[in-house]
Amino acid sequence: MKRISKLLLWSSLAAALGAQPLQINLDQLASKASETVDVSLNGATLQFAAKFLDGKDSEEAKVKKLLAGIEGIYVKSFEFKTEGAWSKADLERLRNQLRPPQWSRIVGVTSTEDGETAEVYVRSENNKMTGLAILAAEPKEFTVVNIVGSLDLNSLADLGGHFGIPKVDVPAAQKK
Repeated sequence: MKRISKLLLWSSLAAALGAQPLQINLDQLASKASETVDVSLNGATLQFAAKFLDGKDSEEAKVKKLLAGIEGIYVKSFEFKTEGAWSKADLERLRNQLRPPQWSRIVGVTSTEDGETAEVYVRSENNKMTGLAILAAEPKEFTVVNIVGSLDLNSLADLGGHFGIPKVDVPAAQKK
């Protein structure tokens, strides 16, 4: 359950940007997984859910505003009982869809100590962010998050501290 909450948090934080969804066919991993999470929310579903949010409640109004530009949220996550169930080729197949000039990797974290990797990519068109993809892998876990649609990033930041999304306070630059 903690894992699902983490995925939903990633989806909420990432629910930002879009373009076309990635072609995510990871059926070969699903057959090996001990636990699978598959979230596929298209624009119609998200807009339907937004209708139930109260625009007069400030928190719900922010979420409603956030959802207005989102065309889809797609999450696939697999947990395995043993290491080696996924291969670098599985990761590379996804990376190949995230190539310039449309996509740019903005974060890349690799830990050789524990075999973890995490990457965040954004898609841009006409100087506007239009997509987000997150690839996260551990020896016994493999997760892909893809957000389709457009969003004002300030709206996303306003959600910090609400709905279980952590608020990140950035200290002001100190004068020397």
